[in-house]
Amino acid sequence: MTWGLVLGLATGAYLFKVLGLVVVGDRSLPAVVERCLNLIPAALIAALIAKDTFSVGQHLQVDARLAGVTAAIIAAWRRAPVIVVIVIGAGVTALVRSLR
Repeated sequence: MTWGLVLGLATGAYLFKVLGLVVVGDRSLPAVVERCLNLIPAALIAALIAKDTFSVGQHLQVDARLAGVTAAIIAAWRRAPVIVVIVIGAGVTALVRSLR
């Protein structure tokens, strides 16, 4: 990745933000659009977690990371504190890797 590409992407992201301010301005968005926009961060994080869990380079792979993510999901579902969720996920991943 070159610096020109990084600067180009940063400029594009900035222009999209400015375009949103110019187009929307002081008007409020419809409630349906607001609800959809509020769900985008969670969807992006879920997509990144899924990609990083199941891929190595350009290939799909199921390994110890799946066990760690599954354990972390269960811990989060049981309302464990965030640091505990992270430690459980990392611990289960390390344990499965050491057993292989």
